[in-house]
Amino acid sequence: MSTTSSTSSASNAALLQLSGLASGINWQSLITQLVAVERSPETQMQAQQTAFGTEKTDYQTIATDLALLGTDITNLTAPDFFSSRTASSSDSTVATATASSGTALGNYTFNITQLATDAAMQGATAAVNPLSATNDVSGLVLANAGFANPVTAGTFTVNGKSVTIATSDTLQSVFDKISTATGGAVTGSYNASTDEITLSDTSGTAPIVLGSATDTSNFLQTTQLYNNGMGSITSASALGAVSLNGDLSSANLATPINDGGSGNGEFLINGVAINFNASTESINDVLTSINNSAAGVTATYDSVNNRFLLTDKTAGDVGISMQDVTGNFLAATGLSAGTLQRGTNLQYNINGGGTLTSPTNTITSDTSGITGLTITALAQGSTTVSVGSDTSTMATAITQFVTDYNTVQSYISSQVATTTDSSGNVTAGTLTGNMDIEDIATQLRQLVNAAPGGSSSAIQSLSDLGFTSNGNDNTLSTSNSATLTAALTNNLSAVQSLFTDPANGVATTLGKYVTNVTGTTGILTTTETDLTNESNDITNNIATLETKISADQARMTQEFVAMETAVNSINTQKQYLNDYFGSSGSTSTGSSQASGL
Repeated sequence: MSTTSSTSSASNAALLQLSGLASGINWQSLITQLVAVERSPETQMQAQQTAFGTEKTDYQTIATDLALLGTDITNLTAPDFFSSRTASSSDSTVATATASSGTALGNYTFNITQLATDAAMQGATAAVNPLSATNDVSGLVLANAGFANPVTAGTFTVNGKSVTIATSDTLQSVFDKISTATGGAVTGSYNASTDEITLSDTSGTAPIVLGSATDTSNFLQTTQLYNNGMGSITSASALGAVSLNGDLSSANLATPINDGGSGNGEFLINGVAINFNASTESINDVLTSINNSAAGVTATYDSVNNRFLLTDKTAGDVGISMQDVTGNFLAATGLSAGTLQRGTNLQYNINGGGTLTSPTNTITSDTSGITGLTITALAQGSTTVSVGSDTSTMATAITQFVTDYNTVQSYISSQVATTTDSSGNVTAGTLTGNMDIEDIATQLRQLVNAAPGGSSSAIQSLSDLGFTSNGNDNTLSTSNSATLTAALTNNLSAVQSLFTDPANGVATTLGKYVTNVTGTTGILTTTETDLTNESNDITNNIATLETKISADQARMTQEFVAMETAVNSINTQKQYLNDYFGSSGSTSTGSSQASGL
């Protein structure tokens, strides 16, 4: 019984949430209207917040444009800007030239009589093991032979006959294939004492002809067998070569490389220590270590001449020092027994003067005595280097300065202006009537058009450089570049003074103003901060109002639900009474009738 009653009560409470169910009044619509009236101030606040955001964006755009103008000003007021130089060479195949700010203007004729070259340590011919310890090469497989370059499979030609080989062949089987292909006319042999191969014509009279354009194997090149017009051809040099990729201890050198037995081998090149491990590293590994070190040399292996080379990374007549410390890498590779091929220094003269020397092919003030001028010699010969003022760069920077000034002024004008449509409706700009912004435009115009004063020069203002007002707004024309070029060419010092005069220079005074306006305490920054704070205040006010509206809506809903509950209760009681009294009247009448009967 209680469960049914509780469920019924809950159901009735939910039904009473329906507007006017008991009272007949659409109170939910009424609450919606009341909430809308209470929320109406938000529309005005949001519009104001949007206006603040737009105005803040305008301030930020002006600040950004002024920052670009400030960069231009910094460039123009740099101490060496108006002393920047260009350098050109009359013959760029002989030398190229660059000049830094302040280099003395003029023409300099360089006569290069000798280029600088690199010094190189040419190692002694590496003492390597021969291909075979005996003349018997029946067990020497090509793939495992210690040639300087691996033999490739394919075909090569002897006396017009094609010989096909595989890397799994032995050297003796190759000799056999040559004999078979030539019908026994040519035989091959190996001499262990000289480590060379010889091909012989068996008749002793006919010359042997090797190779063709269709050969696919490099056997003849690897074995250094070249035509000589005779009946006997022998390898040009010993064939055994250094193994560059195996471990150092098995590099095929006559004297095996050792690291002292500890794996901590060491040698010095130009005083720089190079470490190696004979069991885990290869010749190529050590060469790479040398090349990546601070020794200042490039290490290579010359497979044609079977020797190691150390070449200075910088040119000039300098030496290369070497010393084995632990182990014998330098001795075993023949480097310590090598000979120094001296480099040469650059020799030249300027304007027909005495011979000058540079250790490299780059001529600087250290050797030429011309401050700021750098010459890169490329070949022997003569070239004239012309040093002039870099008026092109100056003109570009000045024009950019005016362009960025115009950008600021144009944007301000677009935001403070009012527009009228075809119907005569007037629309104010975002910043119309903003005295702070209009004052910025005025100050910029006055500072840009000001003259340093106190000068008798013909260059008194930007108008003398061809930048004139169009008479309609605060911008300047940039179309007359000829006037600027002429001023820079003929009166550079006056142009420099116009911009950089310490007291009244256009760039000097404008730079101070821009820094002041855009700084942390400047009008643009402080106003942006104020607009941000005011927008945040509106956001907070809207949030507060929404909290109150939500509370009011909940309260009104609760009150109307209570009303519905009360009306429902009254209606229930009324129905009960109607039902009760109606039922009682019917019963009484019936009894009377019965009694009468």
